[in-house]
Amino acid sequence: MKTICLYFEIHQNIHLKRYRFFDIGKDHYYYDDYATETSITDIAERSYIPALNTLIGMAKEANGAFKVALSISGVALEQLEIHAPAVIDLLHQLNDTGCCEFLAEPYSHGLSSLANEDCFVEEVKRQSEKMRQMFGKAPKVFRNSSLIYDDEIGAIVASMGFKGMLTEGARHILGWKSPHYVYHCNMAPNLKLLLRDYKLSDDVSLRFSNSEWNEFPLFADKYISWIDALPQEEQVINIFMELAALGIYQPLSSNILEFLKALPACAREKGITFSTPTEIVTKLKSVAALDVPYPLSWTDEERDTSCWLGNVMQREAFGKLYSVGERVHLCTDRRVKQDWDYLQASNNFRFMTTKNTGMNIDRGMYESPYDAFTNYMNILGDFIKRVDSLYPVDMDNEELNALLTTIRNQDEEIEELHKEVEKLRVSNVKEEAAASKKPAARTRKASAKKGETA
Repeated sequence: MKTICLYFEIHQNIHLKRYRFFDIGKDHYYYDDYATETSITDIAERSYIPALNTLIGMAKEANGAFKVALSISGVALEQLEIHAPAVIDLLHQLNDTGCCEFLAEPYSHGLSSLANEDCFVEEVKRQSEKMRQMFGKAPKVFRNSSLIYDDEIGAIVASMGFKGMLTEGARHILGWKSPHYVYHCNMAPNLKLLLRDYKLSDDVSLRFSNSEWNEFPLFADKYISWIDALPQEEQVINIFMELAALGIYQPLSSNILEFLKALPACAREKGITFSTPTEIVTKLKSVAALDVPYPLSWTDEERDTSCWLGNVMQREAFGKLYSVGERVHLCTDRRVKQDWDYLQASNNFRFMTTKNTGMNIDRGMYESPYDAFTNYMNILGDFIKRVDSLYPVDMDNEELNALLTTIRNQDEEIEELHKEVEKLRVSNVKEEAAASKKPAARTRKASAKKGETA
């Protein structure tokens, strides 16, 4: 039986302000708060609120037959809590339906998985904990920023205890194979992989309202018929996109939400179900290992990392940022930690791309990739000075390594203590349950004795 895994991403950029060379060392605030607030409130009103209301209605109407998955960066959650609390309320309502699974991802929506394992692990754990606190469950499946994946990243994700991971069904990786199966990581067989069907996903997120598209207009019954026509043995159809596709990339006037609402009924007629990522990786076996020696992503036609690291400017900025990664990892300064999250965001490097994709690239306030590079490097210059003032660049490597080792040991001890606390909590619950049963048992015995006496 075929099943659809429908997944949406929520992330919002923190807008940087114009930062001049002469501001370095004088101004430590790097953000355009007005632009950030305006952007978030606009996308919340035009996309997130109507889209989430639709998903909640679909979940309630389907009585458990409709399932959806969401991942939300920690930075996005922070900003939504401040500027669009109505979205947070709707996320809780969607969670209460029991039909939504929340996934883990890097807190910053950055590229740390390509640069520094310790930074990557730390921010994934931080985002997972935030999701657990907010929605009551720790994520079991992981999705990286822009679905970035390779064998080594998969091994790291598996070591963190995740059961599955979402990534792109890139043609240059799959070759003749289909994305409609469950695969597993080449270096960690216990990590199952769900591969995005980029055609079916882009049909909705990119092409839906394009009147020049040969399939326009697209209706739910036609879309489901494409899925139904796939070979019977191809059971898993992964449709992944940004939630902003519903209302921003495809305007509400295109009837994109009406299309979405009609999907469950059309799928039910064809015997097609909806499943969450955890349900799929738990129930279905992997058919083969996926060999991915170089990072892939869901971005651009190349499906690689060239949109962030494809030119000298991007690699220079990326290298400079992560050159202080270990020192920031040691840091306890809240402002430095927050700036680190915001400066890691992948869009900062995307603005610097010189690729000719055939489409207009939204560079925000920047006039060119060189303008974006200059502004970012000025900010980075000030940020690195602040980090160096806390942990000087001439700090002895042995001293730095000793500090890192101490922190790792402390993290491991804290994790073990958390496990012990959880064991004690479960044990106490069992003991309380057993104790509550004993009086009832004694009452039954006493009643039985009275009956015998009578």
